[in-house]
Amino acid sequence: MRVTFLDHSGFLIELPSVTLLFDWWKGELPALRPGVPLLVFASHHHEDHFKPEIFALDDGAREVRFLLGKDIRLSPRNRARWGVSGETAARCLTLGGNETASPLPGVTVEALPSTDEGAAFLVTAEGRAVFHAGDLNWWHWEGEDKAWNRNMEVNFKRYTEPLRGRRMDLAMLPLDPRLGEPGFWGPRYFLELADIERFLPMHQWGDFGFTEKFLAQYPQFTPQTVPVTGRGQSFDF
Repeated sequence: MRVTFLDHSGFLIELPSVTLLFDWWKGELPALRPGVPLLVFASHHHEDHFKPEIFALDDGAREVRFLLGKDIRLSPRNRARWGVSGETAARCLTLGGNETASPLPGVTVEALPSTDEGAAFLVTAEGRAVFHAGDLNWWHWEGEDKAWNRNMEVNFKRYTEPLRGRRMDLAMLPLDPRLGEPGFWGPRYFLELADIERFLPMHQWGDFGFTEKFLAQYPQFTPQTVPVTGRGQSFDF
């Protein structure tokens, strides 16, 4: 498995028989392997997770499927604005929380509801499980209403419960420095909830040193954590 960090929450994951592209909106996309099927994921419509240019990847060079969070609506107006042809629209699947799809033979995609917009995706292919959380996170903002923060905690724990004990070869999870110390709570909970082999931090807004702060407080997660230090960085697992 080769994983390339594109930027922010964008990752390209190359397995022998399929390529997975998650939440690409920024950063240089490496050359895609011709003839290898491509699954393009966009967790939700926020501009730091989705750009309509992804639909141009349906260029005939390979089989392509698009897995979109339910808030990315392929209405006639949006299709016209985004330049999405009828043929490309037919290759799109829109998923909400607790829905499952099989976009290619041997590939299963499970969608979890998000505490923000859209969905998180758990992809199983070639016996490997890859999880991209999108904006499913324990968001806790200092200065926000206490009831709002409490409701966020309850929903986060409820939405992630299906992952309890699940084995994942790779999990891409938000580790957002804007939250301060509460930014540690979401990934800590994920890592305690599921059986995660490798954790790649994302949604860091370029503050990659926040990973060091997280590990200084939770050193028990050091063996699983793969620090990201800059766009274009690749990992071979």
